[in-house]
Amino acid sequence: MAGTKEIRLKIRSVQNTRKITKAMEMVAASKMRKAQDRMRHARPYGEKIRNVAAHISHANPEYRHPFLLDRDTVKRVGIIIITTDKGLCGALNTNIFRLAASFDPGTTRFITAGRKAAQWVARSGRQLAAEFAYGDAPSFAEARAIAGFARELFVNGEVDEVHILATRFINTLSQEALAMPFIPIGELTGLKVPGMDVPVWTDDTVQTLFEPDARSVLAYLLGHYLNVSVYLTLLNAKASEHSARMVAMKNATDSAEELVRSLALEYNRLRQGNITRELLDIAGGQAG
Repeated sequence: MAGTKEIRLKIRSVQNTRKITKAMEMVAASKMRKAQDRMRHARPYGEKIRNVAAHISHANPEYRHPFLLDRDTVKRVGIIIITTDKGLCGALNTNIFRLAASFDPGTTRFITAGRKAAQWVARSGRQLAAEFAYGDAPSFAEARAIAGFARELFVNGEVDEVHILATRFINTLSQEALAMPFIPIGELTGLKVPGMDVPVWTDDTVQTLFEPDARSVLAYLLGHYLNVSVYLTLLNAKASEHSARMVAMKNATDSAEELVRSLALEYNRLRQGNITRELLDIAGGQAG
């Protein structure tokens, strides 16, 4: 059994750990609020560009852009896997890796966003096509680079379809790992961007004139739509990361406080036992 000195050292160590986890909890809470604000502010534009792209894609049935068409056979798959750069965020990354492991490693190429994703791909011996980084405040340029590389793989025939593996922010206490189709888009209803579960507006009575032509307009619009989709997914992933880290650090802080109380109780019990023995020794000596 540990003595009072060892228990004091344990209490001091746990208290220091509690200070660290409490500070990390407060930092994560501050970043979480900012990330949620960025996500909410970007959502209306994402919903609008989705509706516009849906309407334009149906306005000229004679021309179907390659991004809208499923390929006859799917031999190779591209995966955009979005994770965090750091740990201490619960099972957030583990849930994404579990989804990624379900894809055939021999026919799947990974595009990683986040240091943890790149480490997992290297550790599991899978094919890494490209590695990207994004900050606490993801920029549209970062999303455009990721989406652009995925489009190139698809257009060049290196992959036959592309999926996104990321985390959907539900609320502060709940985040969900999802595998979402990215390219081909299909009828523009298959791409389920986190936070954009709204009906697509279409109006067949509106006649659309393309200038210079439908091919050029759709090529730009669908490319921009994919860029926005990745951007919104990055914002969701970052909000999920800070929320999960705040909850994990709060749980760690609560566990540290409970451990300190338990150790303090054990310390007081041992100390009281030592005092009682000393009193008995004194009493026994006086009686003798």
